[in-house]
Amino acid sequence: MEFRQALAKRRMVRNYTNDPVDQVILERIADAATRAPSAGFSQGQALVLVTSERTRAQIAAAAREADYVAQGFDPWISGAAAHLVLCVSEEAYHRRYQMPDKLGDDGSEIEWPVPFWWVDAGASLMAVLLAAVDEGLAAGFLGVHAFTDLKGLLGIPDDYAVVGVITVGHPAPDRRSSSLDLGHRPRATVIHHDRWVPSTS
Repeated sequence: MEFRQALAKRRMVRNYTNDPVDQVILERIADAATRAPSAGFSQGQALVLVTSERTRAQIAAAAREADYVAQGFDPWISGAAAHLVLCVSEEAYHRRYQMPDKLGDDGSEIEWPVPFWWVDAGASLMAVLLAAVDEGLAAGFLGVHAFTDLKGLLGIPDDYAVVGVITVGHPAPDRRSSSLDLGHRPRATVIHHDRWVPSTS
């Protein structure tokens, strides 16, 4: 599949069939996260690949999926063949930027203008979403705000923060998100050439 095709096909899918997904394919999708960039090659991103039916059910319960289904939605989390729990360690970035080759002229760690660990976690997320499409599968993402204690459930170390859960599986028809009613912003308000051009609307 060409990159543009994968990009065009990518959408957040919230319902899956019961068809299994080969473990080798899931490993390839997980490996895509390791191909994302990281500031200073800090490599602070990590994943927990969950295929156990019991653990997936526990993750769905932690997301209060029963409440979601009661609103008329499909059992999104428990229905996915796999969960990729995306994590990132801020400490990994501080450790890297305290190494001699990354210290500032005054010998101290940089003042972070942007918390790049979140930027890099987003890059890993997109890599995984596109890898799923490239494998003929679908994926969705639910942020950590929707869950109770995932770190405790999965034994994630204290120095890692959970970003959210990427669900992967074979797509089934799902309920369209009302967010899509907003439509895409006009291209001219998103992409500017040489200088930011204010919108006239």
